[in-house]
Amino acid sequence: MCTDPSQLDQFSWLACYLTTPKHMALYWSVGTVLSLLAITAPAALLFGFGGATSARSRITPLRWFGKGYIAIVRGVPDIAFFLFFVIALDQGFEWIRHQVKCPDWPDPIRQGNDFIVCAAAKMPLGTAPQWVHETYGFFLAVLTFAIVFGAFAANVLYGAMRSVPHAQLETAAAYGMTPRQTFWRILVPQMWVYALPGLGNLWMVLIKATPLLFLLGVEDIVYWARELGGAKTARFTDYPHADWRMWYFFGLLVFYLLFTRVSEVVLDRLMKRLTHGQATVGGEAQRKAA
Repeated sequence: MCTDPSQLDQFSWLACYLTTPKHMALYWSVGTVLSLLAITAPAALLFGFGGATSARSRITPLRWFGKGYIAIVRGVPDIAFFLFFVIALDQGFEWIRHQVKCPDWPDPIRQGNDFIVCAAAKMPLGTAPQWVHETYGFFLAVLTFAIVFGAFAANVLYGAMRSVPHAQLETAAAYGMTPRQTFWRILVPQMWVYALPGLGNLWMVLIKATPLLFLLGVEDIVYWARELGGAKTARFTDYPHADWRMWYFFGLLVFYLLFTRVSEVVLDRLMKRLTHGQATVGGEAQRKAA
């Protein structure tokens, strides 16, 4: 049916247009964004929990490291961090591989503004298939997102840990619990009630930050919306059209609004579940309603 687009009626033309290989790449990029969120959110939470735990550690160097991680990453603009850190991380991986695989390399790695390693140390290798390059770029994106948003999550969790009533920690110690038992059985289970509002806001920010994937070389939905929505002539495509970027970006607007709305509903239900029976405003409201 789509062999000769010029002979199609309006509905058939649109159906064929929306199923071209480039549009399939657009639909695939939606899965890429969702996969990024599904992997980055728990990874950032893990970084955040480690940073918050380090920031309240009794070991001075570890406490400095945790507070420094939170302060430095939160203080640098996201775009600047994404542009700098990914390059530094990629070169760091290649430098380690270079030291292992090419120890007899005679030339310096740094040659002016160029960073040159042996061919065997490249990540990924130049002979690697395209999917390896795309997977490696996605891995760098996930790691960068996790480190950046992990610092914000660490700040939220650190404040939540300090919000747990100190009298409960003292009671646990009076009952003979060790500091480790108090941390895992008293502090950690209760801090989520205080942390969830901040983590919910951070989740919303993470959703809105996914277009930064384009800076990391990943073809996301914003890239494809701009690419497909631009004006196309019959000389370059079988489906010529005017500048349709407004409609493509309107579709992105609807997608993000629906996604954030579903997130709000899920977070609200999770908050009600966590505050059930707790000595919080939400828990008190539930007790009175019952």
